[in-house]
Amino acid sequence: MSVEMNLTRAQFDEVMVPNYAPSAVIPVRGEGSRAWDQNGKEFIDFAGGIAVNCLGHCHPALVSALKEQGEKLWHLSNVMTNEPALELATKLVQSTFAEKVFFANSGAEANEAALKLARRYAQDKYGEDKDQIIAFTHAFHGRTFFTVSVGGQASYSDGFGPKPQGITHIPYNDIEALEALISDKTCAIMLEPLQGEGGIIDAEPEFLKAVRRLADKHNALVVFDEVQTGVGRTGELYAYMDTPIVPDILTTAKALGGGFPIAAMLTTTDIATHLKIGTHGSTYGGNPLACAVGNAVLDVVNTSEVLDGVKAREQILRDGLNAINQKYHVFSEVRGKGLLMGAVLNNQFQGKAKDFLVAAAEEGLMCLVAGANVIRFTPSLIIPEADLAEGLARFERAVASIASN
Repeated sequence: MSVEMNLTRAQFDEVMVPNYAPSAVIPVRGEGSRAWDQNGKEFIDFAGGIAVNCLGHCHPALVSALKEQGEKLWHLSNVMTNEPALELATKLVQSTFAEKVFFANSGAEANEAALKLARRYAQDKYGEDKDQIIAFTHAFHGRTFFTVSVGGQASYSDGFGPKPQGITHIPYNDIEALEALISDKTCAIMLEPLQGEGGIIDAEPEFLKAVRRLADKHNALVVFDEVQTGVGRTGELYAYMDTPIVPDILTTAKALGGGFPIAAMLTTTDIATHLKIGTHGSTYGGNPLACAVGNAVLDVVNTSEVLDGVKAREQILRDGLNAINQKYHVFSEVRGKGLLMGAVLNNQFQGKAKDFLVAAAEEGLMCLVAGANVIRFTPSLIIPEADLAEGLARFERAVASIASN
């Protein structure tokens, strides 16, 4: 027998582990690029669950896929495969460089699989001494102990005892540092083609060329973490498609399920053979429900209409943010690609990104931060232009309230 509960923000402090500090707002319903809280207050969503809700809230195609699969088959062990998983893997292979797919549930799990595969590949082919992973400062690759150690933010990885070894961090976009560090002991270079959590920092083309050239020279693998940039976020299905290089391993999650938990690691047949039977696994990876939704997401997103639309919306968002800055002079630059944009606070407003986030929520706009000095925007890839305009108007009011203090 269910019990009626009065669920409030205070309940979080009573029953949840305190590793989060959520706001007082509790959304209860969403449709498209708008959401409503318990009190009926409406929000324009420029956050998208941190680049997850790529088609907004409750997109009809995703709802339909989930309902249809929910009446067929929910779960199987990996002793058997299932049709939605086979269909989604085939679509990913047909649409990317990859020849093989491994399914997981989150970006961290996909990255964990990628790192384990890179280590196993190097050990099998070149011996146990080839174990060095080169990663980059301000990177973010997940919260498992391995992935948080590879991520370049010590504040996330310190305080949990001895870290996994063989990981070295250097500055992003620094070719000289990479040339000085890499050697025949390097098994992998892992990077985001556009750093998300680290401040919306794009990889320079010459840097990426150096990554590929040096990796090839030293028989190391290039691993692209496209958890945040993937599935249309930058205006390409995957961001690597608009760079001068192709990775050996790519990870994808977040938008792949449009809000339903799913992730994947993509790679070539040659590299994939090193994850032999029993070397890695996932109870829920390849779950029929998740894969059914993922199929619907790809069917909608991987079209010229949506991908070209992302680029058009990028320009509207960029122009709108620059227009706001012309009036209030709070940003040093607006950067990013597609609908992964960052407004970088200037010296006068250093450290106040969260203040802008809170002020935006007061005005009925959901947005994000990427560190203390960058306001991050990751709206739906198909957000109506009218919602973009309204969201920018609300954000301008938030900016005005802070700039005037």
